[in-house]
Amino acid sequence: MTELRFRLHLPRQEALRYYQGQVSTVVVRAHNGQTISFPAYHIRPFVDVAGVNGLFRIRFDENHKLHSLERIGP
Repeated sequence: MTELRFRLHLPRQEALRYYQGQVSTVVVRAHNGQTISFPAYHIRPFVDVAGVNGLFRIRFDENHKLHSLERIGP
């Protein structure tokens, strides 16, 4: 299983676009420099009144299918 960490900061208005499905894919750069893209609906549980902020861990299986996404820090 592959595990990567990244920081995500989406202000409220931008986060709402992801939450409402207006944007379908999240593209971020992991701490190791690797670019990651995944379906935007995975960030819905992390949207709050301020948007989305924090340090995240994402795990993929050997077929590059997203296994889990979790916030691990502010």
